[in-house]
Amino acid sequence: MAQKVAVVTGAGSGIGAAVATALAGDGWTVALAGRRRNRLEELAAAHPDLPLDPVPTDVTDEASVRNLFEGTVARHSRIDLLFNNAGMGAPARELDEIPLQEWQAIVNLNLTGAFLCTREAFGIMRSQQPQGGRIINNGSISAHTPRPRSIAYTATKHAITGLTKSTALDGRGYNIACGQIDIGNAATDMTVATAEGVLQADGSVRAEARMRVEDVARAVVYMASLPLDSNVATMTVMATKMPYVGRG
Repeated sequence: MAQKVAVVTGAGSGIGAAVATALAGDGWTVALAGRRRNRLEELAAAHPDLPLDPVPTDVTDEASVRNLFEGTVARHSRIDLLFNNAGMGAPARELDEIPLQEWQAIVNLNLTGAFLCTREAFGIMRSQQPQGGRIINNGSISAHTPRPRSIAYTATKHAITGLTKSTALDGRGYNIACGQIDIGNAATDMTVATAEGVLQADGSVRAEARMRVEDVARAVVYMASLPLDSNVATMTVMATKMPYVGRG
């Protein structure tokens, strides 16, 4: 195919922006999905040589998600890749002090938003010719091991693993591959506190190492570059010195 078309959610900053520009630099036309129009347009304007298409989207809104995918197909004919990246965390709290509204907001964005985007992408990939495509979900290291006082975020990231596996299974007959990248301490605005000091499982507060967000983007580009008869089911990309592997 002459044109490869990707949709990246949460594309206005951080991991999403880095992945979107890396994909575009690798020959993809990229629909930039995010709630903040100005951030999407600023990203596209900063890279006038790259095929970046800003599409303001609220992934928790079914109609908005449908407009994202239908509009992308109308402009670019097909969708070959979805990177489900939009997500949020929450302040560290004791479990019994978490407001229901906060829990629901995290579930709506991190899990339901990923499902809505997956559902739309799956339907398009199943019916387009040539058939198929790839979905990559941003899982986080929290999909394996929680931080203290992070039950809502951790629960949604564990659920993303189930979403990934079910999508991969259901997509087999339609040439749809689905994999997951679990990221540990990418240097973005969301992890500034990590470098300053965060709560550890033993109750101490310690600074943690971070890694360049561009290295995450390179990993996603690799996953996206594979032919559809090959798939990275799960990949963990993390700061080498973060306290994840081992007991401390």
